[in-house]
Parts: sequence; C-alpha cells; structure tokens
Amino acid sequence: MDVIRCDEPSYLIWKWHPHGSQQGENNRENAIRWGSSLRVKDGEIAVFIYNQENGTMQDFIEGPYDQILETENLPVLASIVGLAYKGETPFQAEVYFINLARVIQIPFAVPFFDLYDPRFLDFGVPTAVRGKITFNIADYIEFIKLHRLSNFDLNAFRTQIRDAVARFVKSIVANAPAEKNIPVVQIEREIPKINELVEASIRDRFEKDFGVNITAVDINSIEVDKTSEGFVQLKKVTQDVTTAIVQAQTEVNIKNLQDIQRINAENMEETMKIQREEAQYAQRKQTQGANFAAYQFEQQAAVGIAGANALGQMGVNGATEMSGGGGMNPASMMTGMAMGGVIGQNMAGMMNNMMGGVQRANLGTTSPPVIVTAYHVAVNGQATGPFDIATLTQMATSGTLTKSSLVWKQGMAGWVAAETVQELQTIFGGTVPPIPPVPPTL
Repeated sequence: MDVIRCDEPSYLIWKWHPHGSQQGENNRENAIRWGSSLRVKDGEIAVFIYNQENGTMQDFIEGPYDQILETENLPVLASIVGLAYKGETPFQAEVYFINLARVIQIPFAVPFFDLYDPRFLDFGVPTAVRGKITFNIADYIEFIKLHRLSNFDLNAFRTQIRDAVARFVKSIVANAPAEKNIPVVQIEREIPKINELVEASIRDRFEKDFGVNITAVDINSIEVDKTSEGFVQLKKVTQDVTTAIVQAQTEVNIKNLQDIQRINAENMEETMKIQREEAQYAQRKQTQGANFAAYQFEQQAAVGIAGANALGQMGVNGATEMSGGGGMNPASMMTGMAMGGVIGQNMAGMMNNMMGGVQRANLGTTSPPVIVTAYHVAVNGQATGPFDIATLTQMATSGTLTKSSLVWKQGMAGWVAAETVQELQTIFGGTVPPIPPVPPTL
C-alpha cells in the first residue's frame, strides 16, 4: 500500500507520484491503491483531481490529517471507487500538495527610468527602485482556479510576480511627485510613504490576478542618479525657487510683524487715553466727594433759583390772564411777581448761608449747623417751597400766603390750613387787610 504524503522540505506546490511509477505513464502514475494512507501536515492541503462523467472534480483535504484512504474518509470519491472499480481496483486521481504556511520572498528591481518634477518637466532625473515582496497562498481554491497545477512552475510563477511588482512600483514612483507632492530631489527620503502606496495598490490586484496574499512589500532603496544633468539642473532651479519662497515668506512675516506692532501701538494709545479719562473722572468724583457739602449746597441753590424764576414767571403769566369782566388782573400779576421775588431773595439768602457754612467748614470752624424750619405751600394745586419762617412772613405780608393756604412740613401727617399751625399764627397778626375793589366809574 502507498502512503500519500509530501516530504519536500521547501515547496509551494508539489505533485505526488505512487511508489515505483514513472512520469508520462498516466495510468500508473496516478493510480491510487485501495487502502493507502493519506498524511497531510498542518499548514498544507492535499488536492485530489479526478475525472467523472460530468467533468473534472476536485476534493480538498486540509491538514492535519493521517488516516487510511477509504470511502468513509472521502465520501465524494465513493462513487468512483464503487462504480468504476467496485472497491477492488485502483482508481486514477492526481494528488497535489499546496503549502499554505510557506512564505515566499521575491526580490524585484526597477531599472533606471526618467522621473519628472511636475513643476519642471524639462529635467528628467534617472531613478531606479529595488526591494522585495513577500506572499503566501491564502485562498487555495481561488489559486487553483487561476493556475493549472499540472503545469505549475514555481520559477515561472516567481518571474510573473516579479514583473508585475516592477510595473506597479514604477507607476507609483513615477506619479508620486505630482499626486503626492513629493519633490524629486527628496524622493529618497519618502521611501516609507511610497512603500505604503505600493503595498495598498498591489494587495487586491495580486489576490485577484494571482491568487496570492501579499504580506509585505519592502522597498530597500530608491536610487537617484545625482551625477546626471537633469538632477543638477533640477536641484539648481529648485533651490532658486526655495530661496524665492523663503524671501517672500520673510517679507510677509516682517509686514505682519509691523502691522501687529502698529495695531498694538494704536491700541496702547487708545487704552492710555481711556485710562487718562477714567483717571480724570475718578479725580473729579474724588474732589466732589471730599467737598460733598459744598457741591450739595451748590446744586440746591441752583434748583432754588430755578424754582424762584419759575414762580416769578408764573406771576407774570397770571397777570396776563383776562378777568371775568374782560380786563387785566393787576392783583394777580403783582402777587406772582412779589412771590417770585421773595422766593428768589430767600433762595439767594439760603445759598449765601450755605456757602458761608461751607467756607467756615473749610476754615476748620466747628460751629453746629443751624436748624431751619421750612414749610411747603400749595399754590394753584402745586407744592412749592420749602420756605423758612422769614420767607413765609414776607409772603403773608404780600398776601401770597393767607390763613387758609395749605401748608406742610416734614413730620406732619398731611396738608393743613396755615392758621391751624401754631408756629405760623404769629405771621398773620399784622397782616394788612385786602383793599376792596374800586367800583367802576359810570
């Protein structure tokens, strides 16, 4: 009985022959005796190829496998054994072993070709590429579809792989300057990037075209002929362009720096202006705070004077109104003017007293402030004042303030008639009674 196995130390695809057979004698060469044992190591696969009425058939036995070859082991072959040979006569089948664990490395080289920088197409630089490719067989079914195992030649297969790799590498390197913006004079520094481009480009192609799995692409060198005229000229113009770019960038940087300095100076000037205005404003507020009493008196005096002028004007306006008889109202005019004058004099006196108090305070005097009692007076439904007792006395003398006038001061619950306020009763003692109206002359 035969033992169907592969004892080759290094192989990718190996065909098994029965013991004692000679190549060229097909019947004997492929005859498998019933009861032979099949041994398939881990990492390899045994492929049985045989003819049947409906065409060529294939069976795959993946290792590890070590058993006697029987119909129970190969159910697909049972019909061959039972029908054609009735279990007694050897049957015909080609047996191939495929090494799935074998990793094959193939060196490749791309001879010198002209490489062009897309910016300077007048200067071709001779360039060569060297490296190696590593692959194995991953999808053995697809591999068998693409290759006739009976005619498989590993050396010829290596040549096919090498030529295909060289074509892809040359194409990628030639287009790298334009597509990946890699300068020709610096392409030797970009081997890792180009290596990734080559590996990504050929992996799917080789699996489809050759049925192999690319595990690695290693570009050892990209040789540039630096003695060639094209390289010398390209390097010169590249350096000139680089110098011009550096000079232009330097000018831009200087201009940007000048602009930044100008903007910073303008901002600094504006900032200092704002700080100066804020300091002046703070100084004014500090001065007002230090002399708050004088500032307050000044504002109060201004308000008082404005009020007095308004009342005086009100008197004038009242004088211009027509009486019920169609004539002027002299009494109203005189009353308004007198009241305005009294208020003006009173406010002026108050301002003088307040300013005098401020001056005394600034001179360091410590005299206590004089408490002035002041009343508001209702005039034409509007609150006026406050007025001190002296002012109210003058108003009572002029008839502007009467006993029935409504008055109010701080602390009172509401407006009351002047005659009900004890403090004001004395100002009406010497009041001159009003002059009766003169009857009109007939």
